[in-house]
Amino acid sequence: MTINAASPSPNPTPVPDRARLTELLFLDGPSDTDLHAHWRKAVSADLFRHPGDAPAEERWRLAYRRLRALNDELPVPAENLASDPRALASLHEWASVVDGATATVAGIHYNLFLGSLLDDEASPPRDLGAFTSLARTGTFLCTEDAHGNDAAALETVARYDREHDAFVLHTPNPGARKYMPNTSPAGGAKTAVVAARLLVGDRDEGAFLFLTPLTDHHGRPLPGITVEPLPERVGSPVDHCVTAFDHVRLPRTALLQGAHGRLSPDGTFTSAVGSTRKRFLHAIGRVTTGKLCMSASTLGGSRAALAIATRYGHLRHVSGPGGRPVPLVAHRSHHARLLERVATAYAMTFLHRYATARWADAAPAAASPADRAEDERLVAVVKGWVTWQARDITVECRERCGARALFPVNGLAEYPANAEGAITAEGDNLAVWCKAGAEMIFGREPAPRAVEATGAEDPADPDFLRRALAAAERHWHLAARRDLRGTGTRREDAFARWNNASDAALNLVETHAVGLAADAFTAVRARVTDPGTRSVLDDLCALFLLRQVGPRAGLLLAERALTDGQVRALPEATARLTARLAPHLSVLTEAFDVPEEHLASLPMLTGRTAVGG
Repeated sequence: MTINAASPSPNPTPVPDRARLTELLFLDGPSDTDLHAHWRKAVSADLFRHPGDAPAEERWRLAYRRLRALNDELPVPAENLASDPRALASLHEWASVVDGATATVAGIHYNLFLGSLLDDEASPPRDLGAFTSLARTGTFLCTEDAHGNDAAALETVARYDREHDAFVLHTPNPGARKYMPNTSPAGGAKTAVVAARLLVGDRDEGAFLFLTPLTDHHGRPLPGITVEPLPERVGSPVDHCVTAFDHVRLPRTALLQGAHGRLSPDGTFTSAVGSTRKRFLHAIGRVTTGKLCMSASTLGGSRAALAIATRYGHLRHVSGPGGRPVPLVAHRSHHARLLERVATAYAMTFLHRYATARWADAAPAAASPADRAEDERLVAVVKGWVTWQARDITVECRERCGARALFPVNGLAEYPANAEGAITAEGDNLAVWCKAGAEMIFGREPAPRAVEATGAEDPADPDFLRRALAAAERHWHLAARRDLRGTGTRREDAFARWNNASDAALNLVETHAVGLAADAFTAVRARVTDPGTRSVLDDLCALFLLRQVGPRAGLLLAERALTDGQVRALPEATARLTARLAPHLSVLTEAFDVPEEHLASLPMLTGRTAVGG
């Protein structure tokens, strides 16, 4: 439904086409609108309504029932889904709208587990029927109690027993226990791919993946396997556990093989990859698609949070001038904050579509190592930026809905916590950005020097604001190079040199991410011919850029990308854009197409229950 704007705009713009906005948001490829429509319809079913105050263990089981329901309605065979980054990302976008736990277990099963098996070069090929039918749910055991961001140093071992042509999988100390995999009895029988160090004789060949049955059809751990549930964490409940192995025997065929490593029955190990670290990165290559899925999950949550907060802002009335009740959203202090986050959500979505297309359309066999590394870095940069923005958006939406939004039954409370999980999962954001920054310092050239501002430019012009951001990116790129070479550190002390450059490198990554988002937004705007829709998208893009340029105004003034007059004019430009966009807040969030079945199930949007005061 369309809700009328809370306050008139002094300079009304033409009305945007809501259907066209939805198409722009969810068109990610030749048939991707249909793909998004499929998942949207799937999560509209009654099974996906909010479970209210159900206890955590009941919600664990519900997540697996929902996973099976999605599996029963797959638009393509499960193997095809696991091989298609677009399909996986869109599944995460929509599942996360209604249940972050379902998105989590789906990503683990289809991408990390089934995807790893599909990448395996076993001969003959493995029978995947039990996993594609979900007779057995797949999980992924990599990080350990003592090894998170340094997972390449994991300590779980799989020693090859040549006499019996088998591996012995073992957890040598408490720090090597697998930390946080979903290995509880919830969901029935489970099988894992387990990351462990391959030991052949006295040689450590590096970390590989091993296919390992964990539990029987009742969910009971198999001999030699210990599963201990972890305390309940924030966010949508998932059955996280600590898992250990006590000399568990596995057949030689349990080893997932490929160019990074093969083991023959006589114990001969061969690899086309010389470095053990690179072998490990090859083995866990599914983590890159996982980064796309994590950021997709927070995209879905962010858009849903904005749709909920906008609708609530129109339904909730407060005292206005003279005691006359007005909608909460009528206040500039309220709707301006939501509009800024809506602008960011559009930019996030368009950037994610761009990164997904780059990763999905690049053929690994045909791409050069440099191109593949560039695409992987893009996905990592996008994951960090999108998930951090999602936290900001969902926290803002929660606050704008007051006390009622603190109650999970009202649909908002879990989104910020789910964003926190995504920030850490598939590579902690800060570590991921440090790696990206280190690669970017000398791996790419700084942006060209921007033309200095004359003062005649419109401070709300998206093209002008984008040029200013390019100047900020150039500054941080050159600063990072200078600091890496910097004085006061021995040239041979690489760690100290990196510490000296890390602040500038992280600022480089952030400004680069914002620039990519602006470029993705501009590419979408260029495809729009309808005047009303184009006008609103232009304003929305400008609002997004102003929010990014404002905190950097001092640097941009020093770089002469802005004049002092333009710096002073930024707040007024933001106010004008906010006034023009305010009447369209509802349409902009309705275009997110959050299922009405979900919104109608939330008490604070229906008035059925006075939850939260």
